[in-house]
Amino acid sequence: MPRASPLPWSPWGRPGVKTLVTAGVFVTMLWNLRCFLSPSNGSREDSKHTEPLLVLVWEWPSKQVPNVSGDVCHELYGITGCWLTTERQLLHQADVVVFPHARLQPGQDRLPKERPPGQNWVWVSLESPSNSRALAGWNQTFNWVMTYRQDSDIFIPYGKLVPNRSATMNIPAKTNLVSWVISNYHRTQKRAEVYKNLSRYLHVNVYGKANNKPLCKDCLLPTTSKSRFYLAFENSIHRDYITEKLWRNSLLAGTVPVVLGPPRANYEQFIPANSFIHVDDFNSLEELAIFLKTMNSSRYQQFFAWQRRFSVKLYTDWRERICTICTAYPHLPRGHLYPDLQSWFNS
Repeated sequence: MPRASPLPWSPWGRPGVKTLVTAGVFVTMLWNLRCFLSPSNGSREDSKHTEPLLVLVWEWPSKQVPNVSGDVCHELYGITGCWLTTERQLLHQADVVVFPHARLQPGQDRLPKERPPGQNWVWVSLESPSNSRALAGWNQTFNWVMTYRQDSDIFIPYGKLVPNRSATMNIPAKTNLVSWVISNYHRTQKRAEVYKNLSRYLHVNVYGKANNKPLCKDCLLPTTSKSRFYLAFENSIHRDYITEKLWRNSLLAGTVPVVLGPPRANYEQFIPANSFIHVDDFNSLEELAIFLKTMNSSRYQQFFAWQRRFSVKLYTDWRERICTICTAYPHLPRGHLYPDLQSWFNS
């Protein structure tokens, strides 16, 4: 610590009160500056429960970077002691650095050249393993993973049901049987095969870029809500990979989801068993089609019983997701690196 210069003396041979106060403030400032510029390994870990955490997002996950100035975690989501930044010059002060996979290029050249002691790096992805390339290049790089998987260090689902005592059942008026919104249609995908065979037995109203019927952001829910059923077909089938196709396009819209994705038991970890229909519940797609077309009103209403107890919460703001790092921080493992990121994600 820099040594303070001798105190100036008053004409009476004793330091004046004003001089003592000024000198004390000066010494305190020097000590705080030293701690800020040269944090030790111990100070970073010892202060994690008392000092605000600084989370540096190396590259923002979405194209548009929102305002992260000020105490946004507290102001927007009630999470205290958590500060977000995208300013890379604060690398050496950051407790956590976030790296979205979609923004990482193959190779290490996009990462910081050095990692300050005690700093933790987080790999973030909302895509499935089928749509995440070049994972092998990131072995022994990240301390924590932040994905839709429940076994992630930081779990960030696309949505969830939250208890709501004042909730009531609300089923929008229906004008058609089944709808599906699809932007990226590939014949090799399982969902394309299932749709093609299902459409032999019933008519599906298809919207989205893949069918040259794109829907504006505010048009999607009013459109899908008019259907009795919605094809919540995931683009690939992986554990816990349950996206906005279920949470927003189906449940929030007020229609019954017909799901294609992980097994039914996996869905039931997120939503009630009687709130959805799984493609695998039937021996054939013809049997599924008959079930949908012949369902009476009483049976149909049973699929909405969850609305009396729950509401749908969507996670759409990356700020909220990143703020949850601070909530999880005290309980996360220290000194751990994922030796084989690809193997973990594909497991």
